[in-house]
Amino acid sequence: MNKMIGLDIHNLASELWPLNRSITGEGTRETLRIISKHIPNLCIKSVPSGTNVFDWKIPKEWYVKEAYIITPNGEKICDFSKNNLHLLGYSISFKGEISLKKLKNHLYTLPEIPDAIPYITSYYEERWGFCLSHNQFESLKEGNYIVHIDTKKFNGVLNYGELLVKGNRKEEIFLSTFICHPSMANDQLSGPTVLTYLVKWIMQLKNPEYSYRIVFIPETIGSITYLSLHYKEMKNKVIAGFCISCIGDERSFSYVPSRNGETMSDVVAKHVLYWTDHNYKSYTWLDRGSDERQYCAPGIDLPVASIMRSRYTHFREYHTSLDDLKNVVTPKGLDGGYWVLRRAIEAIERNKKYKVTVLCEPQMSKRGLYPTLSTKTSVQTVKLMMNFISLSDGKTSLIEIANKLNMPIWKLYDLVDKLESHDLITAYE
Repeated sequence: MNKMIGLDIHNLASELWPLNRSITGEGTRETLRIISKHIPNLCIKSVPSGTNVFDWKIPKEWYVKEAYIITPNGEKICDFSKNNLHLLGYSISFKGEISLKKLKNHLYTLPEIPDAIPYITSYYEERWGFCLSHNQFESLKEGNYIVHIDTKKFNGVLNYGELLVKGNRKEEIFLSTFICHPSMANDQLSGPTVLTYLVKWIMQLKNPEYSYRIVFIPETIGSITYLSLHYKEMKNKVIAGFCISCIGDERSFSYVPSRNGETMSDVVAKHVLYWTDHNYKSYTWLDRGSDERQYCAPGIDLPVASIMRSRYTHFREYHTSLDDLKNVVTPKGLDGGYWVLRRAIEAIERNKKYKVTVLCEPQMSKRGLYPTLSTKTSVQTVKLMMNFISLSDGKTSLIEIANKLNMPIWKLYDLVDKLESHDLITAYE
């Protein structure tokens, strides 16, 4: 029975919750430092502001000291210290007294979800502003408001975390998640926390078949930056990969393919999801929305797909204060997300081609593989074993055999190990 690991992942998400993550800044660095307590070999890299990365340039670093509004009756609202979603992402400084009419030009709400604070950013355009629920917006009274935003932008660095794990082969499995959003659970913390625990498992593998390239990056600008430094090497080494985000709720699973649509990542994702959740939602490449846009871009062409729970933009709480660790992301949801990704990685590790070592059917009884007592279960076991052997031609992969047998690949692992131990099958690349 699978160990319930979702509670540990949820506890890590709770620890990371208060930090003001953005595409740059101390909140992102602190997030990486906390993750590195679980992954001691994680290397935190820095790329200076102003560095050209393909068609983009690393922006200045953003620092927030404090931000709030004082209403005409002296009430403090939109207080950054109470909820970091209140401040427009990458807001510039502003201090002054202005009328409600002018203030409204700098306030952002979500009328269709009136009780939610929206998450809004302005990374590449200079502006100041606050985000608040539409209900609160509607309650604002006429008069003058004191606005206090104490932020600064300066030449600093963009940070990301990288870990390389060597396996028996130089070919790599690539795992990526983003770490650039403030207090949101499914569209932020589920990805890096689930990946952290996947990495802890990967580090315990005694003899991994493949090597692993793992990154914790700011979304978009981070993946573009990383690819600008490593894409040539990755094109030669990466044979499969997954973008990991929106993986922590208890709703149906989702799948976004690579641009190619037929990579090993796609085959494995669809197989694992089918046997995990028959009702999973399959999207097309045109529904892409996260870093798969960069990893699968023409000229990059990495075999990267996405396995999620509720897909970004497709759940009510997306990019709002309602995306929390109580009502949206749960230990059970995180646990399910962890195991579906772990099974996908295991499937890639175990997806070899096997060939039977004898001509015609092997004699199972002399090897102690044929049951001495005939029961319904034993008959089914023998049938599965003989069917598997009949398909082991050295040309058909394990996942292809699982599909032909109409069963999940992980149900074949013990059988493969048993037949290998008796030298009845041998593995081919």
